[in-house]
Amino acid sequence: MVKITIFLPLCILLHTVYVLCGPIIIDKLPDIIENLTVENETLPEYEEEENSFKDTWNYKIQPSRTPVLLQFIKNHTLPPAASGTGRLLWELDQEKSSHLPMFFDKALKIMHLKQVAFEIENSVMSKVSCTACKAGAGLLQHYIRTGKSETEIKKTIYQFCVSLKIQSARVCEGITELFAGEVIYVLGKVKYGPDEVCSFVIGDACGDVYNPYHEWEVVFPPVPKPPEKPQDIPKPSAPSFKVLHLSDTHYDPYYLEGSNADCAEPLCCRLTNGPAASKEQAAGKWGDYRKCDTPKITVDNMFKHIADTHHDIDYIIWTGDLPPHDIWNQTREENLKILKETVQQMSDTFPGVPIFPALGNHESAPVNSFPPPFVNTPESAISWLYDELDKQWRKWLPTSVSNTVRRGAFYSVLVRPGFRLISLNMNYCNNKNWWLLLNSTDPATELQWFIYELQSAEFNSEKVHIIGHIPPGHSDCLKVWSRNYYAIINRYESIIAAQFFGHTHYDEFEIFYDNKDLSRAISVAYLGPSVSPYYDLNPGYRIYYIDGDHDDTTRAVVDHESWTMNLREANLYGYPIWFKLYSVRQAFGMEALRPTDWDSLVQKMSNDVQLFDLFYK
Repeated sequence: MVKITIFLPLCILLHTVYVLCGPIIIDKLPDIIENLTVENETLPEYEEEENSFKDTWNYKIQPSRTPVLLQFIKNHTLPPAASGTGRLLWELDQEKSSHLPMFFDKALKIMHLKQVAFEIENSVMSKVSCTACKAGAGLLQHYIRTGKSETEIKKTIYQFCVSLKIQSARVCEGITELFAGEVIYVLGKVKYGPDEVCSFVIGDACGDVYNPYHEWEVVFPPVPKPPEKPQDIPKPSAPSFKVLHLSDTHYDPYYLEGSNADCAEPLCCRLTNGPAASKEQAAGKWGDYRKCDTPKITVDNMFKHIADTHHDIDYIIWTGDLPPHDIWNQTREENLKILKETVQQMSDTFPGVPIFPALGNHESAPVNSFPPPFVNTPESAISWLYDELDKQWRKWLPTSVSNTVRRGAFYSVLVRPGFRLISLNMNYCNNKNWWLLLNSTDPATELQWFIYELQSAEFNSEKVHIIGHIPPGHSDCLKVWSRNYYAIINRYESIIAAQFFGHTHYDEFEIFYDNKDLSRAISVAYLGPSVSPYYDLNPGYRIYYIDGDHDDTTRAVVDHESWTMNLREANLYGYPIWFKLYSVRQAFGMEALRPTDWDSLVQKMSNDVQLFDLFYK
């Protein structure tokens, strides 16, 4: 979730303005920034080799026809139906310079870097971040076109980061080494300037700047959409699947109880943060509400609890983000080690249970770096990760998915006859993935493949579940990608029974509406809570009950439960107690969990403050 990498285009901003312009014109800094933006509209174009950033992959692969789920429990005890007001929810008691030239002090006030840092970390952007982005991108492109070497640019970025105490020296060094080369390469290749770059990276706060390189539409087959019809309510007495949803574990192998939990770095509670200065600043045994990830002891305890409490799980969906948030200090080797260790633990804890993974944005090193297949140089290609994913995921997935996993970390499997699951790599919609600036047109041809899979499923009367990491429509997902995804959901609404994502760390949902009749809800995406407490959160997971095998099955979500533990009490009393926080049908008095039912709930929330507060807390 941490978005520090976006600092890179702006990290050289103030130092460079000082070098180029001098402190005498500091009062005109906003005008200078604007002029730099205009100037960069005339950046010299590089000679692009034909098809160098294009993809001609044949996505028409025969879908898997062998069911993965062979043994399952036919009858699960569902939570009782809603009664009374339906407002049943557990309460949680959670307590929540070096000597610089005068120029820097004044410039800091103008640029509001602290506000920029806050906005970046929380994915809530304003014109302040947009201005900083344009200035940084413009100056970085100025350095590139005037012939400064990568070494010189990295040195400037590091000096600026340290001088203004944006981060500690070791974080500045790590960020610079990990990210600068990628950003410098991409900004040196693109044909456009800061307006377009920052509209891409920041989003609406930078305006909706038209860019032909990032405007595209998927192509649908000439098959009529089936007639719309009301969605059936799953029968309460019908068989159901019990499904575990885990997301955002962010296991930190270097978490240390008693270390400083109140540090100034992006991730705390580690040996390198040193001992806490007071008891209040000390990292807890089971985790911490501050900027700290999940200790091994908590991961182990959660898995044991789930295995003991939910021994009747039929299958698991696992929506990514395994490594911790130490994004300045990650290596490919370390991230692969965490992947292998977590896969082995999942396999040992849930023997014989099918697990369907999706790729998070933290699995790569550096974070958010997922080059499309046209980037195939040894130092930049993503095969080091995708090839290992294929090996590790093979514990649960058929060999037929190897082609697409190694190509783009997406796949399609048949769970049961008539029931398909499609896992998408949402990093191809990630606007912090700098490689997409080269060409964001359906990266890896994933969405066109997705359409082909859905059309095949429609022909075969299959219902489909979709899993992924970054939710479509989120501020971290490119608008053009989300728009195309939305069109796909609209076209295939009759077979898409549910969607599942993570990334936000919150217990949330998204409703999709008909793009012609905005009052008609057509689909729901369930966003699972994070195992990591990062930050100010209690660890959590989800249990879903899915309409099972019977003649009239809808494969819809019948109910879902959110489970958690109180981290403050676990640290206070020495041991965590996991418990069911709520059942959604009980808590909100819902008859069923169809899209129309979720829409009705939202309409009620808009007029009922208490109901909204119940959901929000």
